[in-house]
Amino acid sequence: MTEFINCVSYGLGGAFLLNAVPHLASGTRGEAFQTPFASPPGKGLSSNAVNVVWGIANLLFAYLLVLRVGVFNARSGRHIVSLFAGFFLSGLINAKHFGPLHGGENGRAKS
Repeated sequence: MTEFINCVSYGLGGAFLLNAVPHLASGTRGEAFQTPFASPPGKGLSSNAVNVVWGIANLLFAYLLVLRVGVFNARSGRHIVSLFAGFFLSGLINAKHFGPLHGGENGRAKS
Protein backbone atom coordinates (compact mmCIF):
# COMPACT_ATOMS: atom_id res chain seq x y z
CA MET A 1 0.00 0.00 0.00
CA THR A 2 2.85 2.37 0.81
CA GLU A 3 4.39 1.82 -2.63
CA PHE A 4 1.04 2.65 -4.26
CA ILE A 5 0.76 5.90 -2.28
CA ASN A 6 4.33 6.79 -3.21
CA CYS A 7 3.63 6.19 -6.91
CA VAL A 8 0.48 8.36 -6.74
CA SER A 9 2.57 11.07 -5.08
CA TYR A 10 5.20 10.83 -7.83
CA GLY A 11 2.49 11.06 -10.50
CA LEU A 12 1.09 14.20 -8.90
CA GLY A 13 4.63 15.52 -8.61
CA GLY A 14 5.06 15.00 -12.35
CA ALA A 15 1.87 16.96 -12.98
CA PHE A 16 3.10 19.88 -10.85
CA LEU A 17 6.50 19.71 -12.55
CA LEU A 18 4.89 20.02 -15.97
CA ASN A 19 2.62 22.83 -14.77
CA ALA A 20 5.64 24.87 -13.64
CA VAL A 21 6.97 25.08 -17.21
CA PRO A 22 4.39 27.35 -18.92
CA HIS A 23 4.09 29.62 -15.88
CA LEU A 24 7.84 30.14 -15.54
CA ALA A 25 8.28 30.50 -19.31
CA SER A 26 5.47 33.06 -19.63
CA GLY A 27 6.42 34.92 -16.49
CA THR A 28 10.10 35.24 -17.30
CA ARG A 29 9.25 36.42 -20.84
CA GLY A 30 7.08 39.14 -19.32
CA GLU A 31 3.84 37.69 -20.66
CA ALA A 32 0.50 37.26 -18.92
CA PHE A 33 -0.88 33.70 -18.70
CA GLN A 34 -3.75 31.87 -17.02
CA THR A 35 -3.51 30.96 -13.33
CA PRO A 36 -6.02 29.82 -10.73
CA PHE A 37 -5.88 33.37 -9.32
CA ALA A 38 -7.19 35.09 -12.46
CA SER A 39 -10.80 36.00 -13.13
CA PRO A 40 -12.29 33.69 -14.24
CA PRO A 41 -9.92 31.11 -12.71
CA GLY A 42 -7.95 29.18 -15.31
CA LYS A 43 -9.20 31.34 -18.19
CA GLY A 44 -8.41 34.93 -17.29
CA LEU A 45 -4.85 36.22 -17.42
CA SER A 46 -2.53 36.85 -14.49
CA SER A 47 0.50 39.12 -14.56
CA ASN A 48 3.97 37.85 -15.36
CA ALA A 49 5.01 38.25 -11.70
CA VAL A 50 2.08 36.10 -10.51
CA ASN A 51 3.08 33.49 -13.09
CA VAL A 52 6.67 33.37 -11.85
CA VAL A 53 5.47 32.93 -8.26
CA TRP A 54 2.95 30.25 -9.32
CA GLY A 55 5.64 28.47 -11.36
CA ILE A 56 8.02 28.43 -8.37
CA ALA A 57 5.18 27.18 -6.15
CA ASN A 58 4.56 24.34 -8.62
CA LEU A 59 8.25 23.42 -8.49
CA LEU A 60 8.06 23.37 -4.70
CA PHE A 61 4.97 21.12 -4.78
CA ALA A 62 6.73 18.80 -7.25
CA TYR A 63 9.80 18.65 -5.01
CA LEU A 64 7.72 17.84 -1.94
CA LEU A 65 5.69 15.15 -3.72
CA VAL A 66 8.61 13.47 -5.49
CA LEU A 67 11.59 13.87 -3.20
CA ARG A 68 10.02 14.10 0.25
CA VAL A 69 7.43 11.30 0.03
CA GLY A 70 8.95 7.87 0.28
CA VAL A 71 12.36 7.36 -1.32
CA PHE A 72 12.19 8.24 -5.01
CA ASN A 73 14.50 5.96 -7.00
CA ALA A 74 15.30 7.12 -10.54
CA ARG A 75 16.29 3.52 -11.36
CA SER A 76 12.90 2.14 -10.37
CA GLY A 77 10.63 1.56 -13.34
CA ARG A 78 7.52 2.11 -11.19
CA HIS A 79 8.77 5.43 -9.89
CA ILE A 80 9.79 6.75 -13.32
CA VAL A 81 6.59 5.52 -14.99
CA SER A 82 4.53 7.19 -12.24
CA LEU A 83 6.38 10.49 -12.59
CA PHE A 84 6.12 10.54 -16.39
CA ALA A 85 2.50 9.37 -16.35
CA GLY A 86 1.60 12.42 -14.27
CA PHE A 87 3.70 14.62 -16.55
CA PHE A 88 2.11 13.15 -19.71
CA LEU A 89 -1.51 13.14 -18.51
CA SER A 90 -1.22 16.67 -17.17
CA GLY A 91 0.19 17.77 -20.52
CA LEU A 92 -2.74 16.27 -22.42
CA ILE A 93 -5.28 17.81 -20.04
CA ASN A 94 -3.58 21.21 -20.25
CA ALA A 95 -3.43 21.03 -24.04
CA LYS A 96 -7.15 20.28 -24.21
CA HIS A 97 -8.04 23.07 -21.76
CA PHE A 98 -5.68 25.81 -22.94
CA GLY A 99 -5.63 25.05 -26.68
CA PRO A 100 -8.86 26.92 -27.43
CA LEU A 101 -7.62 29.88 -25.34
CA HIS A 102 -4.44 30.21 -27.39
CA GLY A 103 -5.58 29.70 -30.96
CA GLY A 104 -5.53 25.92 -31.22
CA GLU A 105 -8.21 23.32 -30.79
CA ASN A 106 -7.73 19.58 -31.10
CA GLY A 107 -4.35 20.09 -32.79
CA ARG A 108 -5.58 22.56 -35.43
CA ALA A 109 -5.03 26.28 -35.40
CA LYS A 110 -8.17 28.41 -35.55
CA SER A 111 -8.64 30.30 -38.80
